[in-house]
Amino acid sequence: MAVLSHGIGKILVVNAGSMSLKLSVVTDEDSSARVESLDQTPHDVRAVAHRVVQGGARFREPVVLDNTVLAELQALTELAPLHNAPALAAIDQARRALPDIPHVAVFDTAFHATIPEDAAVDAVPARWREEWGIRRYGFHGLSVQWAAERMPVPRLVVCHLGGGCSVTAVSDGRSVDTTMGFSPLDGIPMTTRSGAIDPEIVLHLLRKRRLGIEELEHALEHESGLLGLSNVSGAVEDLERSADPAARFALAVFARRVAGAVASMASSLGGLDALVFTGGIGENSSFVRAAVCDRLRFLGVHLDADRNAQAQPDAQIAETGSPVRAVVLHAQEDIVAARAARGVLLTRAHRGDTH
Repeated sequence: MAVLSHGIGKILVVNAGSMSLKLSVVTDEDSSARVESLDQTPHDVRAVAHRVVQGGARFREPVVLDNTVLAELQALTELAPLHNAPALAAIDQARRALPDIPHVAVFDTAFHATIPEDAAVDAVPARWREEWGIRRYGFHGLSVQWAAERMPVPRLVVCHLGGGCSVTAVSDGRSVDTTMGFSPLDGIPMTTRSGAIDPEIVLHLLRKRRLGIEELEHALEHESGLLGLSNVSGAVEDLERSADPAARFALAVFARRVAGAVASMASSLGGLDALVFTGGIGENSSFVRAAVCDRLRFLGVHLDADRNAQAQPDAQIAETGSPVRAVVLHAQEDIVAARAARGVLLTRAHRGDTH
């Protein structure tokens, strides 16, 4: 493995999500450029950072990948099968393509390691928590961390709304509560994922309707959320264009659940100073932002309709003088991942550990 210089240099970031694979090269100065394929990776890339959604209780910091770490990550796949499985496949492909430089796993769950215990536990038997690691891990940590750095206020709520959706409370830069828990299936409804539902629904379908586990999992992951509510599409842009009343109904349910989550997060913070919208829906749907903020006027979120309609990230969308700032931010998970990888590699280099 190559010895790293003080600045390290360019880092390739591999972001394998549930619905996409994104590659970008990030410099020491935090400039980012898309790369279309591993074959087009610049020759002067010095390391690879891999976004991994679920790090479990074991991985709360970035870690250099080796066979031992990969085996541990493989064991965590069942906690986030839609996310960790493609991440591991991308890691394998990238390590084969770029075998002579270090590869680092950076975890979405790590940012949420600061959530206090009373917010991180579920009210289930103690043996489940102690023996099987049942707890609320939280996700979208890289995106939330970026938003928290851009909006350094004491009481911040970040709405990451995309293919997966979550709402997070950030107190002085630290995550203290979030809607996604044990898995990325939890929380508010998403494009095709159900979000939180009464667990008796699952038990009822298993017992009475004789649904198999695979069929049930597929329905909750791929046939629910906005798609299940509308029976039209899971894509917000399609629902906004549709004349079908079910499409508007789905959007209304979505806005209600997001606003309710923001109110819950504000409760965890003891108030609200700023609200951030990010992710594909949060950045691009003025309709959703308006519908959510309309329900949050009681918290001091006063949206400026014109600013919201014209907003291109990064942009302020609250009225002048609004008690709570409202902002649309472009998520830059790749920069956060590159910084994290750079930090762990520089630490190793300073220790003289280059293997």
